[in-house]
Amino acid sequence: MRPVILAIESSCDETSASVIRNGKVLNNIIASQAVHQKYGGVVPELASRAHQQNIVAVVDAALEGAGTTRTALDAIAFTRGPGLMGALLVGVSFAKGLAMGLKIPLIEVNHMQAHVLAHFIDEPRPSFPFLCLTVSGGHTQIVLVKDYLDMEVIGQTQDDAVGEAFDKAAKILGLPYPGGPLIDKYAQQGNPRAYKFSETVMPGLDFSFSGIKTAFLYFLRDKKKDNPAFVEENLADICASLQHHLVSMLLTRVEQACAQTGIRQVAIAGGVSANQGLRQRLHALGEQRGWEVFIPAFQYCTDNAGMIAMAAHYKYQRGLFAPLDVAPLARMPLST
Repeated sequence: MRPVILAIESSCDETSASVIRNGKVLNNIIASQAVHQKYGGVVPELASRAHQQNIVAVVDAALEGAGTTRTALDAIAFTRGPGLMGALLVGVSFAKGLAMGLKIPLIEVNHMQAHVLAHFIDEPRPSFPFLCLTVSGGHTQIVLVKDYLDMEVIGQTQDDAVGEAFDKAAKILGLPYPGGPLIDKYAQQGNPRAYKFSETVMPGLDFSFSGIKTAFLYFLRDKKKDNPAFVEENLADICASLQHHLVSMLLTRVEQACAQTGIRQVAIAGGVSANQGLRQRLHALGEQRGWEVFIPAFQYCTDNAGMIAMAAHYKYQRGLFAPLDVAPLARMPLST
């Protein structure tokens, strides 16, 4: 029953630990940080401090829940990047210290690769090659997945990520942080075709979402001139229309990617893959186009150590270990 790997995730505002044994993720412990809510977004320094406070308890819970001990571990995995530098440093430093103390190898994991590999935690699992739309607060990418550790970005945002567009629009609406899930919640009750928003034109398979915030701000400004209570009276329709627009931008590019590559297996990953509107419409489009669609369980959509453990399992099999002088990377290309 080898290997047994402890994985640590600390790239942003979730402190998470997971134990994987022989390719089977045994648990996925996550400590969220509510401290950021009153600031309307993640405060990097506060995130780093919260990781320091949480990491020992989270790791202990992961080991206890897996019915194992530190001495039974074969390797320690950690998120090297991309992410907030201070937050990454906590996870990297803890992993190094533990690996040195136990005299076992380190495994560095690319956070974005791990999001894709979350699809291999549970059945059903895609086969290679497949396309993965990876969508989060910091990234929007279409990834051609050739193998567990061989991935190529064939389309990506040139400015804001789609998760940023959701959260910024929510802030403009006066919704509390994190606002993206609230837009999704209200959208379920609204008319997705009540309002139209302008399209963004980008070459190839790339995206652009930076203009969405400005266009949305002006849209609300103009509507509130005529009716100061416009947002309160039409919140569900506003959220449904905005969500429909953003999801349409994503799925249009996915359709183009499938047409260009001839691939008919499509997956989504990342925090925004928890969005009900995106999940429902991808399923519907998949049925229409004859695609095989893969969507991870909710607990593996947002940042979590289960996906880090899965990536580490495949790296362990190939003997891809990190040196003790490894440093975190705030920016880290997918192919690294």
